[in-house]
Amino acid sequence: MKKTALNDIHEALGAKMVPFAGYNMPVQYEGVKAEHETVRNSVGVFDVSHMGEFLISGENALDLIQKISSNDASTLTIGRAQYSCMPNGKGGIVDDLIIYKIKEQEYLLVVNASNIDKDWEWISSHNSFGATMRNLSDDYSLLAIQGPKAVEAMQSLSSIDLSAIKYYHFEVADFAGIEHTIISATGYTGSGGFEIYCKNSEVEQVWKKVMEAGAEFGIKAIGLAARDTLRLEMGFCLYGNDIDDTTSPLEAGLGWITKLKKEADFIDKDFLTKQKEEGVSRKLVAFEMIDRGIPRHDYEIVDVNGNKIGHVTSGTMGPSVEKAIGLGYVATDFTAVDSDIYIAVRKKQLKAKVVKLPFFKKG
Repeated sequence: MKKTALNDIHEALGAKMVPFAGYNMPVQYEGVKAEHETVRNSVGVFDVSHMGEFLISGENALDLIQKISSNDASTLTIGRAQYSCMPNGKGGIVDDLIIYKIKEQEYLLVVNASNIDKDWEWISSHNSFGATMRNLSDDYSLLAIQGPKAVEAMQSLSSIDLSAIKYYHFEVADFAGIEHTIISATGYTGSGGFEIYCKNSEVEQVWKKVMEAGAEFGIKAIGLAARDTLRLEMGFCLYGNDIDDTTSPLEAGLGWITKLKKEADFIDKDFLTKQKEEGVSRKLVAFEMIDRGIPRHDYEIVDVNGNKIGHVTSGTMGPSVEKAIGLGYVATDFTAVDSDIYIAVRKKQLKAKVVKLPFFKKG
């Protein structure tokens, strides 16, 4: 099993460590609810160094990215990032990813840890453009410093104005004594903050300085379990749960990153164009429980008569919303907001209703 460069620090902090995507990762420290609330109300730091990073460069780098991604990367300027997905040629999704334009003819693709090898092979197999590809995944670390106090807590660690970095923008600048880091206003919590990319040899220094700078703001280390509850309250998709090789981006509500009118031809463009015209037979919806009970991955969703209409993809008790919430695919007849659906839990049918995302709305 792989370990991140901060593995010993997590163990020293008493983290509960679990295997995740081939890595030994901290799932929680003091408890999911407390860690979740720390990020919602103050600032927390996640080690997400298991994520994959590919550098795509050369005069045809954009051509390759446009071929394999659903969004339109030609709109990116230096210092901008873009959420996208990679269609799999069969109507499903290879992975979702973030694309960063670092320089002219140079892009960083950040992919999910569990899909690093699969994604690398997939992109390589479509590289008929002669783009230069480098897999940096084993050499780089990634910290997500998240929460409403992240900017204030971290400002002393950089010479640039962190508050000036807009959502889905980034800077290559000094941070925590390291000259060249990527400071990115991205993150999967919905509570603001940054993601910091640096080399494995630098991340221990960055971690220590982040914890020192954030001490007066109550910064804490946060595990993957709270990362999951935070992202679910925002309705953000998790690969392997809500999207996978069998789900179309249009079914998953990712039409906004599926640019069917972009000039470049991309994988599944014709299929997705036809699917949009004809309509999908199922959609990913958000729901909250009316009856008492917590929905779990793969529970069946049924109608009032017990007929199966779909399945749960993600579910939890949302610490900030204080409700049991979930995402799931249902037949299109049941996708309207306020539609009644039922979650099959053992031999019971627990009532739920379809709601609009996000579950968590900032005050």
